[in-house]
Amino acid sequence: MESEGGPSLSLTWAHRAEQSARTWEQSHARGEVPSIWPYGLDALRDHVAVELVDLAPPGRVARARARFSMGPRPVDGLALTWDENTAYRMQTTHPRARFATGVIWLTDMAETGAAPTRMVSMLKRAEAAWVLSEAQDEPLRTMLGRGSTRVFAVPFGIDSEFFASRPFPTQPRIVSVGNDRDRDPATLFAALARVLAIRPETEVVVQTRSDLDPPEGVQVVRHIPHAELRDLYATATVVVIPTRPNLHASGMTVALEALATARPVVVTDTPGMRQYVSEGRTGHLVPPDDPAELALALLRLLDDPAYAADLGRNGRNEVERHFTTQIMVASLVRGLLPTA
Repeated sequence: MESEGGPSLSLTWAHRAEQSARTWEQSHARGEVPSIWPYGLDALRDHVAVELVDLAPPGRVARARARFSMGPRPVDGLALTWDENTAYRMQTTHPRARFATGVIWLTDMAETGAAPTRMVSMLKRAEAAWVLSEAQDEPLRTMLGRGSTRVFAVPFGIDSEFFASRPFPTQPRIVSVGNDRDRDPATLFAALARVLAIRPETEVVVQTRSDLDPPEGVQVVRHIPHAELRDLYATATVVVIPTRPNLHASGMTVALEALATARPVVVTDTPGMRQYVSEGRTGHLVPPDDPAELALALLRLLDDPAYAADLGRNGRNEVERHFTTQIMVASLVRGLLPTA
């Protein structure tokens, strides 16, 4: 795959301009964010030569021209995008004859029959499509049919140096962070009210954009920079991530960051999350929409700090063995370039 002088193969990574990879690289140099590029894709450069392209949002004219196949001519060379929305943007404004993309939300939409036809048609022209949850693999294959798009699963990974193992705290604290569309703040707040009624000395910090009123004793923050988030994980006895049912492993980033910090997690039991959290080994999986079970799992860890610390250490080991950005990217490259 590499010559003596370095990578002999090349590809283009097309990324949303709103989260410029070049700006991210500067923030990383200041110690503010994990990984040199978003999602740890700087590790691609260990395997192939990478050209970086920032994609601005398409304007009305560009979208109209693309609908009538009057857009720019496709460029040669393999390009990849992190998710299906970015792939659609690329194929609208900077189309590629060969492209591959991750698929995150579309499989959940397909389950309800809500997958946009234009997105499915676009993916059917992709050379390859990868998912971060093995539970998404078969639904995506079914959605794309028997075409030429190669589908494969990749284990998600995080920067295990930025999120390093930290000493276990003495003050009981529950931390919950994350804002994606499948988070379940109602179940979270109901569970926290039960926990605080029994363990009122417990500190609770929740990062959310929900408009729901939190229980008394819960500190709510709207935004936490990555460096502050890293330090917040270190203060946690347990990190909790309740979600609605989904396939794409909503909450996996927070779960792996917490586990890398050597903190146990309590997460909703979904098909995708089972790949990342081991029941009774690195944390607990609880049924969706069940605040009573969620509260019991949290109390079990609060009541036994030694047990919680053991699960956290197991979690750190699991991240190092299976869920680093280097492992993720190596798996991605094998799927993208199977004959290289």
